[in-house]
Amino acid sequence: MRAALELLYRTSGRLAGFFLVAIAVLSLAQIGGRLLGFAAHSFDEFAGYCMAASSFLGLAYALRAGEHIRMTLLLHRTRGMARRELEIACLAAGVFLAGFFTWYACDMLWFSFITHDVSQSLVPVPLWIPQTGMALGLVILLVALLDDLVVVVSRGTPSYDRVEANVSAFER
Repeated sequence: MRAALELLYRTSGRLAGFFLVAIAVLSLAQIGGRLLGFAAHSFDEFAGYCMAASSFLGLAYALRAGEHIRMTLLLHRTRGMARRELEIACLAAGVFLAGFFTWYACDMLWFSFITHDVSQSLVPVPLWIPQTGMALGLVILLVALLDDLVVVVSRGTPSYDRVEANVSAFER
């Protein structure tokens, strides 16, 4: 199970990287098109869709890599059982908020799909296509937060603390 979850997080991170590369390619194509007299009208719209997909698909990978900004002033001043309870409370709040956003992102995606909603641009893109990256990224973030919550409840070390400990050991 652990290997499957890690594969999910890495795949999500790689997809986020893919969409970053797609943004660069679309931007270069648009710049090149302008220089050559080719009108690339909707490339910026597609780059925006790629930016949303990259941002949301990268959330779980960034969490697991310890790259999210965390406010740890209070957490680092507590020890033992109080720290563990505070960590559980923070992760539970994260699970709640991620679950809330995931629910509504998936609801929005489903609504766009069943109503055949399309973008209001030169190229009418079915909106469920770009919304899929956002919803999928939030689902994977929810899984990652639940994963860390289960680890902490079972007295383990969450992924972001393991990374932080490895970085601290490396800096010595």
